[in-house]
Amino acid sequence: MAVPQVLVFRTQLNIRCPFIFCLHNVRKRSSVAAVAVEPVKVLKNRSYNASDGKGDGDAPKWKKLSSEELGISTSMIAKPTRLVLNGLKKKGFEVYLVGGCVRDLILDRTPKDFDILTSAELKEVLKIFQCCEIVGRRFPICHVHIDDTIVEVSSFTATGRKFKRNGYNVVRRPPACSEADFIRWKNCLARDFTINGLMFDPFAKIVYDYLGGLEDIRRAKVRCVIPANASFIEDCARILRGVRIAGRLRFRFARETAHFIKELASSISRLDKGRILLEMNYMLAYGSAEASLRLLWKFGLLEILLPIQASYFISQGFRRRDKRSNMLLTLFSTLDNLLAPNRPCHSSLWIAILAFHKALVDRPRDPLVVAAFSIAVHCGGSLSDVLGIVRKISQPHDTRFPELIDQNIESDEALLDEMMDLATYVEAALQEMTDEHFVSRALIEYPQAPKSNLVFISWTLSQKVSAIFECVRRGKEKDFQRKRGRKIDYESLALGKLREVRHIFAMVVFDTVFPPHLKD
Repeated sequence: MAVPQVLVFRTQLNIRCPFIFCLHNVRKRSSVAAVAVEPVKVLKNRSYNASDGKGDGDAPKWKKLSSEELGISTSMIAKPTRLVLNGLKKKGFEVYLVGGCVRDLILDRTPKDFDILTSAELKEVLKIFQCCEIVGRRFPICHVHIDDTIVEVSSFTATGRKFKRNGYNVVRRPPACSEADFIRWKNCLARDFTINGLMFDPFAKIVYDYLGGLEDIRRAKVRCVIPANASFIEDCARILRGVRIAGRLRFRFARETAHFIKELASSISRLDKGRILLEMNYMLAYGSAEASLRLLWKFGLLEILLPIQASYFISQGFRRRDKRSNMLLTLFSTLDNLLAPNRPCHSSLWIAILAFHKALVDRPRDPLVVAAFSIAVHCGGSLSDVLGIVRKISQPHDTRFPELIDQNIESDEALLDEMMDLATYVEAALQEMTDEHFVSRALIEYPQAPKSNLVFISWTLSQKVSAIFECVRRGKEKDFQRKRGRKIDYESLALGKLREVRHIFAMVVFDTVFPPHLKD
């Protein structure tokens, strides 16, 4: 293995101490080597250690590393993103991939999206690409439309204005630091977490790490760039982003970061409801819902965001660090098995699962009733299909959940009546989840819990969820053709097409109640 040569500066920025930089275990297939750069230089300055709150620590060492040695190849970058990168580069501008996509490429994961940073002004980006628009007032970026994909492009000048709004750090250019390094470093300082503060130049094949992000990736840690209390006070949405990242990657929080997530949890209630819905969708619709819900519960965020579901956790005697499961977590674990960062579902699906589960908590049902309900949703309300399939079920159900009880339902008429009643309960549960007064009383039996009446599900979205279940009570829909097999149309699922959402909902519910591993 080549011994890394690194360019090292110690800065006057108040950030954490570095650990000895070693990435042998980041990926089995790769080692880490640095590209040839200037000889090592160390400049001693005072700095702040955000990991324990003490001063006089060592700032992270600045590193330039070979992307090839980190296992990153150009083929891993989505084609629309490559087209935008090439278009900017041909015009003579610097271009970098930044943020979470670099982290995911290093971890050999599929990025949810790719963010580009360029030396071009946004107006110059508009001139280069035919289908392009500038969006955002406070922090403007360009949306470049390539086929059906939107590629986000930000400019050093725009992000520089964003950085100036952060009054926490006084950034001075370290001695012997090049102008290019200084500009890149300043941009990285405006990021939320160190693992998101990496920059990748796909043409020079260099990954720049000014914040110790690669070391935190190796240690599976989520750590704020600046001290966590200042970071979360500056932007409380970072709390939810941190949970989303930790849940998806199965990373742990650095001690100081974890402390202030708990300490400042209530601040997220000040966020715009649309922003909360966006962050919740990132957590629950991209394949890491179960882990995200566990983290929300662990850090006291679930009581604020989803008080009804928090009440369920409390009633089940669920501890903050509980390793056990319950029916709600199992439903989302089953959903996670079908999704991925590049194969998400529409928000209506996970809201439908929340409403369905609340209906079962309010009144437990026979497993066959639940099966009948899921099949009716899948078949567009065809009762003949429901009875034909349900009566053939012979495999055992999961007996761990108190939401499922044996009712000894023998007649078809009784089964259908119970199924219709469940549909009524699901509709009522959805209405309660969007009623501020009801939500505010969800935790009334637990006076030690924080009070929250937060409802981030809009009326329009609730109507879309309601449409999923309408067919159960109204009967077979005209011209409806039920989907056969288990193949998923992910494009339709992401768009919220009713047929596909119903298909996945039914699959998740049925596989949760009658797990395939119990079949034999």
